[in-house]
Amino acid sequence: MGLHRRQFMHLAINAAAFPLVGHIARAEAYPTRPVRIVVAFAAGAGAPDLLARLLGQWLSDRLGQQFIVDNRPGSGGTIGTESVARAPADGYALLMAGPNDAISATLYEKLNFNFIRDIAPVAGVARFSNLMVVNPSVPAKTVPEFIAYAKANPGEVNMASPGIGTSSHVAGELFKILTGVNMVHVPYRGGAPALTDLLSGQVHVWFGTASSSIEYVRAGRLRALAVTTATRSEALPDVPTVGDFVPGYEASAFYGIGAPKNTPVEIVVKLNKEINTALADPKIKARIADLGGVVLPGSPVQFSKLVADETEKWGKVVKLASLKPE
Repeated sequence: MGLHRRQFMHLAINAAAFPLVGHIARAEAYPTRPVRIVVAFAAGAGAPDLLARLLGQWLSDRLGQQFIVDNRPGSGGTIGTESVARAPADGYALLMAGPNDAISATLYEKLNFNFIRDIAPVAGVARFSNLMVVNPSVPAKTVPEFIAYAKANPGEVNMASPGIGTSSHVAGELFKILTGVNMVHVPYRGGAPALTDLLSGQVHVWFGTASSSIEYVRAGRLRALAVTTATRSEALPDVPTVGDFVPGYEASAFYGIGAPKNTPVEIVVKLNKEINTALADPKIKARIADLGGVVLPGSPVQFSKLVADETEKWGKVVKLASLKPE
């Protein structure tokens, strides 16, 4: 286990093992003023923003204070994450952490913070399958047909993504590594312009989160070849997995709540409990399922292990693909 992984697990274990006596009053009082949930992307920018708003409304209703979504986009999500890493450790600045954080840990050689060290895990929220989708003009209707098509047309298949180092991008790079296909990466400044060009046929394939493209698939404007998770998606049960055809392939986008390191453990535990209660609510589960995701309940320790595993996995892909930030 690497140093960063041990640091993150240590933060989580501390949060899970705090003494109850002497801390109950502070936990019961929290929150006494509005709480910010920082999303490191623009408002309306897919799953992290939608989840933060869904969860923020639940927590506001449950805890009697506003949980306000604070969008802080830029630099692949590092601006938003840094703002939380540097915030007071009092429970009033939370982070909607996600795959960008796991990827950025290796993608950026110099950051003013260390995600594993400076963000304490609070709770998982949801995990989303990516979808391998193509414009209907692409003749391939299955993953094997796509691989054959791409190999027959090396360097002529354009792969869109919302930007270098995004979960969509590294999911595509993993596909390239495992299949040996030669696709041209076309990065955009966000998912909306990437999808616009995919819909118009300017680019050919996309490995974006299901929440971004599922409605276009349902409307027949894009063709889903596969989901990228190890199992099929409940939202698209007839769509196979990439791993059915490419052994060892798995890619998904996780999201969860983090807080500045040294946030009082009783506050972490209270938030974890409330978030897990939300994830057990049928309406919340149905809304997340409708977006193409599954809820991700569990303890801070379990969330920390997931983040550590994802950081290690995507770090290897970043290095193998020699990815550099824009």
